[in-house]
Amino acid sequence: MKLEKLYLDCKKMKLFFKIIIIGVFFIGSDLANANTLLDSLQSAYLNNPKLNAERANMRASKEEKREAVSEFLPSVTISGYRSEQDNTKGKSSDSNFEPQENSMLIEQKIFQGFGGVANLQKKRKGQKLGEFKLKKIEQEILLEAAKVHTEFLLNVKKVDINLTNIELLERQVETDQNRLEKGEISLTDLAQSEASLAGARAELIAAENDLITSKANFEKIIGKKPTNNIKKVANINLNLPTSLAEAYKISNSENPNLRIAELEYEQSKLDVTIAGSELSPSATLSYKIAEQDNLSSTVQERTQQTVTATATWPLFAGGKNAFNYRKFQEIKNQKELLFEDEKKTVQTEVANAWSNYQSSKSVLDSIRSQVKAAEIANEGITLEYESGTGRTTLEVIQSRTILLNSRLNLANSERNLLISRFDLMSSVGRLTAQQLKLKK
Repeated sequence: MKLEKLYLDCKKMKLFFKIIIIGVFFIGSDLANANTLLDSLQSAYLNNPKLNAERANMRASKEEKREAVSEFLPSVTISGYRSEQDNTKGKSSDSNFEPQENSMLIEQKIFQGFGGVANLQKKRKGQKLGEFKLKKIEQEILLEAAKVHTEFLLNVKKVDINLTNIELLERQVETDQNRLEKGEISLTDLAQSEASLAGARAELIAAENDLITSKANFEKIIGKKPTNNIKKVANINLNLPTSLAEAYKISNSENPNLRIAELEYEQSKLDVTIAGSELSPSATLSYKIAEQDNLSSTVQERTQQTVTATATWPLFAGGKNAFNYRKFQEIKNQKELLFEDEKKTVQTEVANAWSNYQSSKSVLDSIRSQVKAAEIANEGITLEYESGTGRTTLEVIQSRTILLNSRLNLANSERNLLISRFDLMSSVGRLTAQQLKLKK
């Protein structure tokens, strides 16, 4: 009995150290802070390099709009020169003079063949395009952050489930060894228990490897290590659509992919106008005032003012402008077709996301019932087996396998439901920092 007790204590210590090792593995550098899903979303929103790069791109699009506005404003140029001339050639020094001129030129474009207006409109749409591209990347990063956070939690739970399963199987092996000594079971029964235990240890190794991978993904997307008290539950109001019709309606105005396709189509129409303006005349009005001093030995100072109106009309450039115009017409046709295709794509994605969300809820309810039934069945079969009332080792192993799989399925289903909610929000275009109330 002492040897059996010592053996059991060793088994328990072995399991204890396994749990400690797994715990140390995923403990982050900050042990004091809880790491909720909302924390992970906040960190990814502020620190993800891809998202920050897109923010810089949007700021650049704002500057492009300001550049286009400047084309309608007058330009002012100030210039001046001074030179020294020696015309003495044996004459008096009075023949030397230093001519100089200071001038200011003001130019105003008064007609640009409608190209200037179209270019300004294009840059304004470009700024809006930059905002929706940022929103697209923002949604992608937040969705990915939710996935890696929940994936890490899932793998931690899988490790825990497998550790619990190993503990139960080790107890069964010990029980079977005792029963074998008493002649209550055969060597085959013990071999089945030992084989099941060996398989469970292999499953634990696989779960630990998945945990390693998910930890690396977590750090990459979130930008920090997961802590030892990482949590799934967070008070996040996703404000989900209440029907598929509502989801369609929201996506028509807020889905970034759809808005990007629409704005690119509108820009292509403006490109046609801009290309057409290359075939039309343009006009510029300029005013120049110049002060000239010491022009010669007789003329000392003069002020000159000039007003100039200039008109140009490109009549022929080897057909370049006409070719360019037709090119942008074809690009416009392409963008229109892509826009129409994107409408269908978004509708399909919304429908799939809605369907997946609804099915995830139903599946989760079913699996919860399955787990409860499996727990009751396993408990009963195990008690009957241990009391020697006719249950076989194989039946116990099968019962425990069903329970293990049902618990793993429950963990997967809980995660799938949460991610389906995020997927639905992303498909309609509402998975944003504003909706999640993240700090900027």
